Parts: sequence; C-alpha cells; structure tokens
Amino acid sequence: MPALLLSGLAVIATAGCQNERSAKTTAQTATDSVGAGRIEAGREIYRNETFGDEGFWTDAVRMPQGMKAAKLTVLDALKAGVSFDVDALPTDLKAAFVKELKTDHSPAKAPKLNDPATLDALLTNNAVIGMVPKGGKVGVTCALCHAITDQSMFALPGKGSIGKRIDGPTPHGLNVGKLLATAANSRALFPTLQLQQPDGTTIGRAPKGLTANSSEAEVDAYLSNPNYYPIGTFDDSPDGNGNSIHITPFFRQDLAAPFGSSGQNDKLNDFNNTVYTALFDQSNLLSPGGKQFIHLLGAAGGDSIMAGYAKVLATTGVTGYPYVTAPQKGKPGDPPTPTGKRVDEQKLRDLEAYVRSLQAPKGVVTNATQVASGRAVFIAQNCTSCHNTNQGVPVSTKLIPMKTIWPGYAPKVLAQRQAPLSPIQNAPGTFDDKMVVVDASPGGGIRGNALPLLLDLARKPVFLHDDSVKSLDELLNPKRGKTAPHPFYVVRPAQRSEMIAYLKSLDTDSQ
Repeated sequence: MPALLLSGLAVIATAGCQNERSAKTTAQTATDSVGAGRIEAGREIYRNETFGDEGFWTDAVRMPQGMKAAKLTVLDALKAGVSFDVDALPTDLKAAFVKELKTDHSPAKAPKLNDPATLDALLTNNAVIGMVPKGGKVGVTCALCHAITDQSMFALPGKGSIGKRIDGPTPHGLNVGKLLATAANSRALFPTLQLQQPDGTTIGRAPKGLTANSSEAEVDAYLSNPNYYPIGTFDDSPDGNGNSIHITPFFRQDLAAPFGSSGQNDKLNDFNNTVYTALFDQSNLLSPGGKQFIHLLGAAGGDSIMAGYAKVLATTGVTGYPYVTAPQKGKPGDPPTPTGKRVDEQKLRDLEAYVRSLQAPKGVVTNATQVASGRAVFIAQNCTSCHNTNQGVPVSTKLIPMKTIWPGYAPKVLAQRQAPLSPIQNAPGTFDDKMVVVDASPGGGIRGNALPLLLDLARKPVFLHDDSVKSLDELLNPKRGKTAPHPFYVVRPAQRSEMIAYLKSLDTDSQ
C-alpha cells in the first residue's frame, strides 16, 4: 500500500449515517438528543477546554515559542486573520488600542500594536480567541477556527478583528497555514502535511511532498504558501495528503448531519472526541491505541507514516507525549474510541448542546424583489432535489455520490482495502483529495459528499470544500463545464444574480 493512512476523522462512520432525522427545534434537540448536555457549560468548553492539548502545541509544535522568536505583533496576528476578544483586553491596553487604531498603525503612532510584548500579554489574558493559556503553556480550542467577533473595536477587511466574541461562524480570513508555519517546530504536524509517498508521488496542491527528513524551513514554506495551503482552510486529516479544506461553520449543529465533508460519521460526540484525541494532539497517534488504530486501517502504509512521525519527534527532541487528557476506553478503531481513548463524556455532551444552540447569522437582503425571483429560480432549477428552501429544518442526511457531484470523477485505484472499506483512490485535481482515503465506507456508506448548511453565505468568499471556486457567480456559471465539480448552473446572467441574492439572504427564518 502507498504510505497513506485513514484520517482519524474519517473512520468513525456508522451505517446509520444515512438515516433521515425528523426536524426539531434547538431546545427540543438539546433536551431530547443531548440529554444532560448543559449549554452554558458547553460554551466554556468551546472557548477554553483543551483536554491537555497545550502540551502538544507548546512542547511539541512549540507555537508560543515560535511566535516570540518571530516577534509577532497584534497587527501581524490581525493580518493573519486572528480574532481578539475585546472583553478580555487589559484595561490599559484597551485604552491604548482605542487611540492607536485611529492612526496609520505605524510603530511611531501605534507602539502597543507593534510591540511583540503586547501579543504575549493578550495571550496571557486569554484575549486571543482560540489560543488558551494553561499552566504557563498555550493550547488550542474549537474557537480558533470557529469564531469571529462583532468587529466593534476594529477589523482589517477580510482578515482579523477585535470585538465581542461570536461563536460558530467561520473566520474566512484565518491564515491557518501561516500561523502553523510560525511555530518553532511545525514538523511535529507531520501526519497532516503533504508527504512524499515511497514511490515518489504525492497528493495535494504542492508539486513535491515532504518527508521525515524535510527541514523546518521546507515545512514552513509549504504551510505558509497560500497556493498549497489556502487562507481559510485547515488540513484535518492525518493521512499524509495535502488536502486542507475550507473551515465549516459550527453553529446550528442540530440541523447538520452526517458530520464531515464526506459524511464519515453520524454522531457529533464521536466526531468531537476524535478531534481532541487524534487531531489537537497528533502525538496520540503514536500511543499504543493510536498505532493499533492506524495499523488496523492502513496496514503497512499507515505504519510507514507513523514510523516517519516517530522519527520526526525524536529528531526534534519531543518527549513526554501523548499529552491529551483522556482515559483508556473502548476498543481502538471503534467509532466512539478510534484511538482507544475518550475525553470526558459530560463535557462532550455539554459541547454538543452548545453548538446545537448557536444561532446562524441573519441573511443579507439588499433587494427583496430580486431575492424572491432568485427563490423561484432556485426551485425551477431543481436545486431542491438536494437542498432545502426552509433553512430551519435539518439538511438531508443522504450523501451525494462522487460521480453525481463531480461527473468528471475518474479515480485511479492506489490500493485495495478490506470490505466494507472502499479502495484508496485518487483522481486528477483537488476536489477529491480529501476523499482519497476519507469516505463513509467504514460504516457501510458510499463515497460522496454530505450536504452543507446554506447559511451565512453572504460572508463566504470561496466555494466548494477545496476552495476551487472563487465566487457564487463562478459556481453557477456554465463556463466551468459539464464535468466540473457541482455542475449545476444558471445560464442567464440576470437569473444568476437573482439566485446569488437569494442564497445570500438565507437564514434559519427563510422558508
């Protein structure tokens, strides 16, 4: 087998992911499905719970050390799309920011904004959204990739902002790759990098893959290149492929399912547990349960990547791992415990209650007549065969087969896998890179795409999970061709404009 391993986020599917769910209100879902889940407690977990991942990000990846060495400032972080909580700003810095943000932001006129010590102070005060101080270290939480602000103090257009927290929406300007490249030991992210396979091939946007012998500079060059790691995306698959996908919103999760772009798992708590035990602390993949999990799924290919990862951590002096705080539980490879560990069950329930309760932003309506016409086009074009007009009810849980969503899909089989797993396979282009090894087949499902929530589209700058389409007009324009991904078009420009107006207007009150 080529050196590919199944994503920790891809192998926790169950056969039930195809089942349709009845529509429920947020409150009903929190009571009926979550049970003892507490929304207020879930907010604290969403914003501040690390489950020990500060060890990985500080002792292995060495993110805060890299930020200090790079002399990163508040302005630098804003340019990288980072959000700051205005309510957590120390009083003196808040007053200084009010004055300095009115200037040209030069070092002479905005000394605090340009002083690396200021960013360090904000980290210490938990004002950097998603980067949480824990015992002298810095960990990562859900909020880093799934929160924005109301921009009440300041915003760099299309980038970061300072204001009151808004949990759930995607920070589309977050340059995750650049932030990761700032870390002093970004090599510790080895499983989620684009790697070179034993035969010299590689899968991803970069023409050349990395190896266990690649230098820190080579890894940083890959991560910081937006052509290889686009802004607003995150590679959440420790599969050795360069397949970062656009960050999805995390509001109204009572309306979503199955979870993951390929519909790989039907239970949100299992999904979240895997994020904490296999992604936020990737070193846990080298634990006995983690290695067993990877071997069961990837055989020699998975073993190869894990061997390379162990070499990288040894070479870079990483010890004392894994760091995640999760007891041994269950059987490695089972949906609830893919690495043989599971974080605190009550906290998972609380987190689920919170993300189900988070409200989606209101739609944007600039011309009600145009919106109404666009709705008519949406229905006439048969978009309703997959998508709802009523955004207040759950999306269909059916998966759209790859050949339907991408008529040009013609993959080459790279390796066979034991049933029910589908073969590892790859097609030219980037649309299926996330699905080369990631699909719903472990649970008996098909290879395809889960339906997204059609919410908060007015802020969305790019489309399709691989960021391959740069606007809604391009998405709906037949110039992309009949064999392109999502080839469902509106021919007349005027009707396309109406459809775009309609899509941007959608919120959970839309009928």
